Amino acid sequence: MAKKATQAVKDIEVAPQAIQAKEVAKPAAKISIPKKSEWEIKDRTYLLSGLKTPLTYTIASRHTGRYPLLWFDKEKNEQRELRYATNQNSPLVDQQSGEATLGHIVFRNGTLTVTKEKQNLQKLLSLYHPMKGVKYSEFNAVEEAVDDLETIEYIIEALNIARDMDIDQAEAILRVEVGSKVSDMSSKEIKRDLLIFAKENAQLFIELANDENVQLRNVAINATELGLLDLSQDQRTFAWAKTGRKIMNVPFDENPYSAMAAFFKTDEGIEVYKSIEKKLL
Repeated sequence: MAKKATQAVKDIEVAPQAIQAKEVAKPAAKISIPKKSEWEIKDRTYLLSGLKTPLTYTIASRHTGRYPLLWFDKEKNEQRELRYATNQNSPLVDQQSGEATLGHIVFRNGTLTVTKEKQNLQKLLSLYHPMKGVKYSEFNAVEEAVDDLETIEYIIEALNIARDMDIDQAEAILRVEVGSKVSDMSSKEIKRDLLIFAKENAQLFIELANDENVQLRNVAINATELGLLDLSQDQRTFAWAKTGRKIMNVPFDENPYSAMAAFFKTDEGIEVYKSIEKKLL
């Protein structure tokens, strides 16, 4: 009995130490650091979409029955009414209070610059307005730089291809741009105009340079212009000019030279192409 009492006393003496040790071993509580807001306070510029830049252009600034101005809140699964009020902090009507002083949203010469002090208008235009991406877009210097870089790279690639291109292919591509005038141009004029075309329409030039049909079309056009082939007046039939023997019928509603280019790729057309190529040399 005495032993049990002694053990109980020891347990009482040890217990506070165990509790203290337990408390020391307990990990410290994590301090939650709020994430930095993704919304940046700065001046913002908005540009009308398309090539037209009217003197003034007004977009909806408040919700009406005739011209709805609503934003769908995915978290609440509901439509929320929008309104630009110059004396309110939020463009969401349910977050506004008191009397609202309505404002207009007007683009001048295709541009609208909103200073950082007008956060309600910026958020309406950048975050909520349904016309963003349809009637206008927000200017982004980084995106513009990326687009400019891609354009410059296209131009460099196109100019390199144009510089090294042989004269026959150059003529074929330039014919797409200037038509039959290319037949009267010297080789230097063709090279010059080809480089200009590559610089001003780099993407189209690269597409044409990789399109084998362009070269085949040019062969068909050259053969017709030089009197090797005869294209009927209704542009429906190709024949040998010398013998009048029919080569092919042009499918309805198709460009005759595009049809001939496709014909050159067939077993029968390859022989015709080889014959024309020999006579063009």
